Amino acid sequence: MPPLLSAAFLLLLFSAYIIGQTRARTVSQQQGKLHSLPTYHGYYVALWCGIPAILVAVGWLMIEHWLFKDWVLSSINLDLAQGQRELLYNEISVLADGGTFQPSSPEVATAAQQLADWRSVSAMSRTSLVLVLMILGTLFARTKVAPHFRARHTVERFFTGFLILSSTIAILTTVGIVVSLLFESWRFFEQISPIEFLFGTKWYPQISIRADQAASEGAFGAIPLFAGTLLISMVAMLVAVPIGLFSAIYFAEYASKGLRSWIKPMLEILAGVPTVVYGFFAALTVAPWIKDSGTSLGLDVSSQSALAAGLVMGVMIIPFISSLSDDVINAVPQTLRDGSYAMGATKSETIKQVIMPAALPGIVGAVLLAVSRAVGETMIVVMAAGLAAKLTMNPLENVTTVTVQIVVALVGDQEFDDPKTLSAFALGLVLFIVTLILNVIALQIVKRYREKYD
Repeated sequence: MPPLLSAAFLLLLFSAYIIGQTRARTVSQQQGKLHSLPTYHGYYVALWCGIPAILVAVGWLMIEHWLFKDWVLSSINLDLAQGQRELLYNEISVLADGGTFQPSSPEVATAAQQLADWRSVSAMSRTSLVLVLMILGTLFARTKVAPHFRARHTVERFFTGFLILSSTIAILTTVGIVVSLLFESWRFFEQISPIEFLFGTKWYPQISIRADQAASEGAFGAIPLFAGTLLISMVAMLVAVPIGLFSAIYFAEYASKGLRSWIKPMLEILAGVPTVVYGFFAALTVAPWIKDSGTSLGLDVSSQSALAAGLVMGVMIIPFISSLSDDVINAVPQTLRDGSYAMGATKSETIKQVIMPAALPGIVGAVLLAVSRAVGETMIVVMAAGLAAKLTMNPLENVTTVTVQIVVALVGDQEFDDPKTLSAFALGLVLFIVTLILNVIALQIVKRYREKYD
């Protein structure tokens, strides 16, 4: 939607709200007390102003795309397969949007100009219709304002329905993701044995087109990928858990309110840094430093290593553990602290023997959620750990992870009946199951903790 049209749409919505509110106050003064507050009447008028116009605009766009595509392809009169028709329409559509490349034929250029003209007329007609509907909706809803009109009930029913619809879409999206993963993974396991995939020790998913080509038989043993994911996640947790936990204890028990209000937000800024920035830092700073340091000690260190990726990933995960653990520690009842102090325990003894045992379930849940975050990381591993699928637990070597190989399998032009491409879905299914189990365990631990101390 163009910025000017968006501004006009929002202005009309706001105007409708003001009109409804003003009308409700006027009716209240003239005819007596209203059933609903003027605010609800304003919402009611604004809903009638916006919802019909939005539905018509969305429906118009859907029908417009289908009709224009059919009209344009019919005007060319070429006998093409479905895939060729899609490619041809994409070319015409890009040209109609202002593409500067040379059209493949004069017919395509003519069709593109015709499509551009149709779109221009359609946009003007759609905009006019939307504005008219918004004005008519406002006028109609304004007439409904009356002392006994239950505007609050209507508005609340609408928002309840909207929340239900949003929840349903979220659930169906999750179901669609799972179904697509299961379907494509089933296709993969029809060609590759699940035993080989889950327990094989060689990952070489290169399938040649002809049997006489080199590497015509690929290897799809995912154990090196699981080992690489585990190794980098372990390094990240060794960095994130102690620093995150100790910082949470400091924020909750030792830091003053003024110092906490400054330091904690600065630490949580780390959670907002894009992962590609962490990847650059790992590849350009941490990895060379680790290699130079290891070489000076006589160690054989790869230029890309699991240690470099794990260290930077651990820094990225620190805010997750710190914030969640801080909240859990603060949720421990003050009466437990007071009782410990009354028995003569020091602050450090109270933290070790009272607060930490009470907060342990919540801290474990925070760590498991952080592990799920580490397992799903991609950019840092691509830039700092490499792509080599090695079965090793040496953090000084380059390794790869499940998420990285998913990216590699789907890069470029791929055939979706090729085991190499389908392996991405099998890896995604395994990763989904692992992270789901970790999240369920974490949520169950947190739930038990809340039940105990609420």
